[in-house]
Amino acid sequence: MGATFDLQTEPGSPPVCSRAGCTSTAGWRVNWRNPRIHAIDRVKIWAACEAHRDFLADYLRSRSFPVRVTGMHEDVDRLDDERDPSAVPKNDVGVRSTGTAR
Repeated sequence: MGATFDLQTEPGSPPVCSRAGCTSTAGWRVNWRNPRIHAIDRVKIWAACEAHRDFLADYLRSRSFPVRVTGMHEDVDRLDDERDPSAVPKNDVGVRSTGTAR
């Protein structure tokens, strides 16, 4: 399926940062996917300026989405789940399999 995002706002114009209200030229791609609704080969892209690169990536990581930040001209074909299984509770009350509370 590949990446889905048009990095150009208008033909011939430089990409603009995806952070709300930012009009800076983007130099980075924040590649991500929502594993609950996207296939492993579906990659969404947010453009990011230097000032907002970490903010955008951390926002997506806080939702447990796989994220990879690359240069503007580097393509990413797929994003595997990179979650640490020990960081996820084993049941809905937050108790790990060892029986210790979170």
